[in-house]
Amino acid sequence: MHATLPLLKESDFPALSRGRVETLQVNLGYLCNQTCLHCHVNAGPKRTELMDEATVQTVLDYLKVHKIKTLDLTGGAPEMNQHFRHLVNEARALSVRIINRCNLTILEEEGYTWLGEFLADNGVEVVASLPCYLSDNVDAQRGKGVFEKSIRALKRLNELGYGFEGSGLTLTLVYNPQGANLPPSQVELEAAYKRELHIRYGILFNQLFTITNMPIHRFGSTLISQGKFASYMQILKEAYSENNLAGVMCRSLVSIDWQGYVYDCDFNQMLDLPMRDNDGERTHLSELMQKDISGLPIVVMDHCYGCTAGQGSSCGGALDE
Repeated sequence: MHATLPLLKESDFPALSRGRVETLQVNLGYLCNQTCLHCHVNAGPKRTELMDEATVQTVLDYLKVHKIKTLDLTGGAPEMNQHFRHLVNEARALSVRIINRCNLTILEEEGYTWLGEFLADNGVEVVASLPCYLSDNVDAQRGKGVFEKSIRALKRLNELGYGFEGSGLTLTLVYNPQGANLPPSQVELEAAYKRELHIRYGILFNQLFTITNMPIHRFGSTLISQGKFASYMQILKEAYSENNLAGVMCRSLVSIDWQGYVYDCDFNQMLDLPMRDNDGERTHLSELMQKDISGLPIVVMDHCYGCTAGQGSSCGGALDE
């Protein structure tokens, strides 16, 4: 795999500093039942990195001490971590909003038939990747047969109450572009998704997030192999919008890796750009229990143009619709 970090270091992206931490995004490990082309985590079935019980407890302690509003669980497939249910149960007891970033097909994997009911019973918000409402496009990006499994999983979530207004069970779909281009209008694409998925399959969902593909790891390596890395970066830079700076997720979110180390965002985590202390050592979440990190500088490089191009992009979708 081609390294993308050397191509991102020399950057003119503007300096940023963070505000109060409202969201703790926790990567429970890189193990996944899928291997997707756009995956910036480089997750897959052969990855062995998984958060242990002690680090999960540190996450719970931080949620409690800092009164964090939102716990955002990601991976890999976060549900494949054996401590997933314990973390959700304990976070729910703290009245924390819980988001689970689900690839949908995990609901059909052997040993995970409990998952749908568990998420519904705990009021967990499901954010699920579905890069298109057409089977060929999804299978090309995520693997043969993934679309069919995803549709079955969405129908199962609907049966449990997800996607219905007033149910209290939020179902969000996520769109990533197929190649080296920016996402279309989130508002217009959401309308198309809702129309087509309902007409074709009777599926309902609450909202759609559009997320720009980041020029790092698996997608970045593919761009390099195809000789498109520089042109894609040019697309991002030409579409840069200063208006998006105020809403980028790194201002109110910290990303925690499977070992408990802290990063300004999930993308920095994948580039191994950790938050560091005054001695230059990487910061562990356990070191921040009594520390306010508001005002600290955010590590920025050229990949940050991916969050600020066009309508903007974050784990919560477009920034300026």
